[in-house]
Amino acid sequence: MINQLEGGVPVLSGRRYRLELTAEQAAQCQEFADVCRSVWNTGLEQRREYRRRGAWMNYAPQCAELADAKREHPWLKAAPSHALQQTLKDLDRACRDHGTFKVRWRSKARWSPSFRFPDAKQISVERLGRKCGRVKLPKLGWVNFRWSRPLGGEIRSATLSRKGAHWFVSFLVDDQAHAPEHHAMPNTVVGIDRGVKSAAVTSNGDFHDREFITAWERVRYRRLQQRLARTKPGSANRHKTIAALNVITGRVTDRRGDFCAQTASRIVAKNALVVLEDLRTRNMTASAAGTLAEPGRRVAQKRGLNRAILDKGWHRLELALTNAARYTGSRVVKVNPAFTSQRCSACGFITDNNRAAEAAGPPGRNPRSGRGGVAAMPDPLLTPPPALDQQ
Repeated sequence: MINQLEGGVPVLSGRRYRLELTAEQAAQCQEFADVCRSVWNTGLEQRREYRRRGAWMNYAPQCAELADAKREHPWLKAAPSHALQQTLKDLDRACRDHGTFKVRWRSKARWSPSFRFPDAKQISVERLGRKCGRVKLPKLGWVNFRWSRPLGGEIRSATLSRKGAHWFVSFLVDDQAHAPEHHAMPNTVVGIDRGVKSAAVTSNGDFHDREFITAWERVRYRRLQQRLARTKPGSANRHKTIAALNVITGRVTDRRGDFCAQTASRIVAKNALVVLEDLRTRNMTASAAGTLAEPGRRVAQKRGLNRAILDKGWHRLELALTNAARYTGSRVVKVNPAFTSQRCSACGFITDNNRAAEAAGPPGRNPRSGRGGVAAMPDPLLTPPPALDQQ
């Protein structure tokens, strides 16, 4: 962790722990999350109706209407008031950042339940032993959790979320860390290419990749999918099969997140400037099925490519780099991906032969095939990459 540096920007850190809830507390958490989901969807629908009429709706009037709605609908009082207000704040920020009609609904089947307690004065944490602690939360009382790491600072907020069959608490902590104004090695530059054979390849020849699912888990997952297809909707066996599938996908997600975090930490620790291609992952992984009037072509091939892209976690690696760069003073910039695999970063000359060394891959590996690339970077002591001059 970076020590406090004079003049640096304060950086808040996150601490995540697994909760040990009683049956009553687990039911309460689920109820709180359902109420928050309903408030989110109702608030989003209200905002969309206002936009259709050419008017605006923001946080302040919605918060006032929420207080009135509690008198008409007593079930809204089950959740803590601060959690409901925070839901409206999150909705307001999402609409401002992405647009009212691009914000998604929170589906009961697909949304992972979560809610936040923003008031640190209502949160108390105590350590009970070497591996056990407890936190006091509004309307939940004292809740035990696994003390897997020290807090290391003052708590600012707490977020409860469910993943699979378990609930977790995430504390936003002020550990007095500040982002350094300059990187320890200010003249270092690296370009990163994200592909489907190797998750990330740097311009200095480092290949970063790993398998996120084992062979046994792959076979197990396919058998569970076959079992799921034979179950009846709403049956107990179907819920059991979905829970077993979620166990495997949860492991894969955790491994992918760990890989992205470790890779990003190593890259930003050695480089003051990290260059990425400006890839629109959501657009690139869209379905090619088309419509009834204009059906798509090579739909199966495109579906396989989409799965390969999503499996490598391109967007998650980008987020991990941006997050890790705060602690080292690195800069993460994105450049136009056109011809980045073929353009010489020193002189700008474009040729297919510039990709030959990259396509060969490291010894003992198959040649890479994937989306684009970042051309080899020049000596950072001599000149920065020309692509950065266009930013």
